[in-house]
Amino acid sequence: MSAAKQPIPFPSPTLPDNAETVEFELMATPRSFRTMAWTLSVLLVLAVAALTFAPWQQSVSGTGRVTALTPPDRQQSIDAPVEGRIVKWHVIEGSRVKKGDPVVEIADIDPTLPFRLRTERDAGLDRVRAAGEREVQLEGRIREFEQSLQNELAAAGFRIQQAADRIRGAEQALEAGDVRALVTRQNLDRHRALFPKGLVSQRQLELAQAEAETASADLKRSQAALDEARNFRRTAEAERARAVNTGTALIQDARASRQSARGEIASARQALQPIEVRLNRQSTQNVLAPADGTIFRLVLQPGSAVIKSGDEIASFVPENTSPVVEVWVSGNDMPLLSKDRAVRLQFEGWPAVQFVGWPSVAVGTFGGRIILVDATDDGKGKFRVLVGPDPKDAPWPSTLYLRQGVRAKGWILLDTVPLGFELWRQFNGFPQSVTQGTGDENVPVKRKAK
Repeated sequence: MSAAKQPIPFPSPTLPDNAETVEFELMATPRSFRTMAWTLSVLLVLAVAALTFAPWQQSVSGTGRVTALTPPDRQQSIDAPVEGRIVKWHVIEGSRVKKGDPVVEIADIDPTLPFRLRTERDAGLDRVRAAGEREVQLEGRIREFEQSLQNELAAAGFRIQQAADRIRGAEQALEAGDVRALVTRQNLDRHRALFPKGLVSQRQLELAQAEAETASADLKRSQAALDEARNFRRTAEAERARAVNTGTALIQDARASRQSARGEIASARQALQPIEVRLNRQSTQNVLAPADGTIFRLVLQPGSAVIKSGDEIASFVPENTSPVVEVWVSGNDMPLLSKDRAVRLQFEGWPAVQFVGWPSVAVGTFGGRIILVDATDDGKGKFRVLVGPDPKDAPWPSTLYLRQGVRAKGWILLDTVPLGFELWRQFNGFPQSVTQGTGDENVPVKRKAK
């Protein structure tokens, strides 16, 4: 047999001199990986620093539209003041008008109504004028009666004073006559006692008796004069009372007539009021523009239909001199809002770039301040926030572009927090942090996430 086969020897490879170096290089980390690791490490450090120190402006967003601050500056309707037909429009849709410019002419259905109303008014004015003249005449009569009464009272007073003087004179004369009568009686008694003794003559006795009778007669005349004076005074007092009663009755009658005239005036004026109202309404058949603004819509055409008083005939948009934006926000965000908070606004049709967390770098937005937050919602959980221009920021676009009804989006700015805190808050669904007044601006209240 043949000898066992011997293995065929393979030649051993020959290693180069730098074999170990090449093997080390193959096992080493590639340079690109090291660069990437360093880059990721730097980015991680920068991200941590940004999350810790970068500020983030929290905000509440909402949408709305441009409107006016006061209701008279908002869109309103022009109503028909009287019943009738439209004869002529002095404007077309889109016409700009000034306050007092004619808008539409309305004609009454009854063309003779204004003439008849003026006739009724003239008749009513005549009644008022006649009643007024009668009142003036009665005023004069009252003054005359009062003056006549004063004169009669003065004359009656003089007569009463004269009667009092006559009474005093009669009383004095009566007292003197009484004394004289007493003296003459005593003298007569003495003569009668001395006559039988022969101390006085018959002649002396007769003279004493005559003197006594004369004194008695004078006494009676004085008493009669006193009675006459007292009767005269009673008559004067009765005449004064009669003058008072008569004058007072005449004055009262004249005053009653004056009140009747005044009642006639009031009644005539009352009857004149509805006529004046209807005539004034007829005079307003030319409807004028209530303010500066633009005619938005014409509801009716000339002669097309009969309109009633109060029907809308046109829609009018006043010139908005104080535009504001009404932004609707969620009821969940409403407690975070307060007056004078800063707002950033983006108007429709106005190019803008808004960075929510950094409003300072936004382009094309406008600043605003909260004017009012409604006390109740709209029935769907939304609250209206009125935003006005910020006087410290750039002015809003002119009213030529910023018209009522232009849609807008607003971001109501809250507190500034770190970016990391904002991300953590959003991941956990916590509310924003806000500082606002509670009625006392010196007492801050902090609503923060717990």
